[in-house]
Amino acid sequence: MVSIGRALISNPKIMLLDEPSMGLSPLLVQEIFRIIKTIHDDKGTSILLVEQNAPSALDIADYGYVMENGRIVLDGKQEALKDNEDVKEFYMGLSEVGKKKSYRDVKHYKRRKRWL
Repeated sequence: MVSIGRALISNPKIMLLDEPSMGLSPLLVQEIFRIIKTIHDDKGTSILLVEQNAPSALDIADYGYVMENGRIVLDGKQEALKDNEDVKEFYMGLSEVGKKKSYRDVKHYKRRKRWL
């Protein structure tokens, strides 16, 4: 949070945030993402967010990219990515019917990613 505040002093047009939720409690993660959304909405600052917490990142994103092994394998508007079956299964841990899957089920892919 201090680094975000320090960056805001210079009134940037764009901010790059790398894993702002890493190591934080779930309540602080919600607060950080609320702050990021507020910075974007109120100050008009563009935000480039690198995040592994896909559900939280897609909740505040306008547009997103999915990267694997240094390559962009999928991109699109927030709604399209949230509705994509592969994103749901591999990055949000949801099954085809929208129910949460266990880590064990997600770890052992039952179908191959379409973009590989």
